[in-house]
Amino acid sequence: MENFQRLFDSFATLKVGVIGDVMLDTYMWGTVDRISPEAPVPVVQLKEKEYRIGGAGNVALNCHSLGSQVFILSVIGDDNEGLLLEELFHENMIDTSYLTKSPARVTTNKTRIISRNQQMIRLDAEITTELDKSNEELLLQQVCSFIQTHDPDVMIFEDYNKGILTEKVIHEVITICKEAGVITAVDPKRKNFFSYHQADIFKPNLGEIKQALNLLLEEVNDSLLSKIHLELRNVLEHRVSFITLSDKGVFYQKDGLASVIPSHLRNIADVSGAGDTVIAVAALVYAATQNVHLMAEVANIAGGLVCEEVGTVAIDKTKLQRECELLLS
Repeated sequence: MENFQRLFDSFATLKVGVIGDVMLDTYMWGTVDRISPEAPVPVVQLKEKEYRIGGAGNVALNCHSLGSQVFILSVIGDDNEGLLLEELFHENMIDTSYLTKSPARVTTNKTRIISRNQQMIRLDAEITTELDKSNEELLLQQVCSFIQTHDPDVMIFEDYNKGILTEKVIHEVITICKEAGVITAVDPKRKNFFSYHQADIFKPNLGEIKQALNLLLEEVNDSLLSKIHLELRNVLEHRVSFITLSDKGVFYQKDGLASVIPSHLRNIADVSGAGDTVIAVAALVYAATQNVHLMAEVANIAGGLVCEEVGTVAIDKTKLQRECELLLS
């Protein structure tokens, strides 16, 4: 039987780098009592405003919630949103020594207006062009410096198609990590889907796979998912496929070991940020144990737990450990 106390305690010994598109999430909460006389839209009476860490930053937040030492590697704008984001990282004890500010970028800010636990509208302020050559070089220097200084256990790539993870950055960082013996875990997006060559853990969702492989899937089963793993492996030469199947659970395959793990019944309030939690938990469990089945089981539970909360929230370590003991012992 798995000793979950020992597993969860071991997270504190791990050093984690998170590289990718960091964002500021702005939440504006209010009430709706009437429709505007100017246009057929609800009038939201704002009551409260809250800033949270989003994107790749939410992956870092999840790793910190589990007790690991976390470093963020990214490029943000030299702007007020960047300052707010940096403050939030510091408050949450996430190391920003390798976070670069560039006047050529803006810090991505997603503003959600919410009433009665329902999102009314989302406003996105961002630049999605790829990093220019000088910022690309700067980021790669930061990665080298980080790995030489801290000797991390795992590097998580969190791609939101906002331009930080260019093809060059992806290739060079994976190469640097392989040479240094650092595990790489990837949460890909469509644009550079096939660039993560020789990563350790590749975690797309089913929708991203359908797009990338141009598949029309009706029925999803173990044998079809194993075929998908082999097709991906022919191109990527990665070690572990870890595919999230929405409300159907997760699938993993490493060499000949493969399984679908069904999701546990939950009261789903909001799925935003669940993928961030899943990749963070999967990366830490795998780094701590090298046990791919346990990785999938624990990450599957974690993804379900955060869906019970409204908005993007990090996993609660105590709650996750309790659920693992309850459901997996």
